[in-house]
Amino acid sequence: MTSHLLLFGASFLAATIMPFSSEVILFTLLRQGESPWLLVLAATCGNTLGAVVNWYLGRYLLHYRDRRWFYFNAEQLEKMQHWFNTYGIWSLLLSWLPVCGDALTCIAGIMKVPLRHFLPLVALGKGLRYVVILYLSFWSAV
Repeated sequence: MTSHLLLFGASFLAATIMPFSSEVILFTLLRQGESPWLLVLAATCGNTLGAVVNWYLGRYLLHYRDRRWFYFNAEQLEKMQHWFNTYGIWSLLLSWLPVCGDALTCIAGIMKVPLRHFLPLVALGKGLRYVVILYLSFWSAV
């Protein structure tokens, strides 16, 4: 149980704006004989919850868009809106990508993507990444 909580925490941190990696921990726990599907579930839940934190940060930060220190200017926000209108929320399936995936989840909050659409897409993308890691760990063991 402790290993699952460790992986959940690492996956949560990896999905936030903090630089962290959960894949190494998942791979190590798989090598130690932990239940593969429970590990994938713990990692997916932690990583998805971390992405929700980014989504909330995006929603919250939008209140400060008129401030001088706000990172995005009006033109950049308009470009992001256009990008989301062009590619749609389906781009959230790419939230598993390193660095830009975290930014994508924050931008989804800024763009006011409804949480009911955000959650399943992000969970699916992030879950599939961990399934691939699971597959690669078994493949490398052969």
